[in-house]
Amino acid sequence: MRNPKTKFDLQWKVFRSRSTEWWSLLAEHDLKKIDKADDKQNRFVTLLQVKYGYTRQQAQEEINNRWMAFYMARKVAG
Repeated sequence: MRNPKTKFDLQWKVFRSRSTEWWSLLAEHDLKKIDKADDKQNRFVTLLQVKYGYTRQQAQEEINNRWMAFYMARKVAG
């Protein structure tokens, strides 16, 4: 049985479109691997750990911070 989609999975296309802007070490081939993953958030966290040397917690905090800033900017822009 598959796990239900997380909020991250549901917003992946939006998040993906900004990923290379937010993290310059990420390449299209990295993102394509995540496109195919069942658990996109877990895979993305692992990718940030590998590319940037983050701990798992640092990677998750980085994702949360970027997403919150993006969300707030969209909200302000209306």
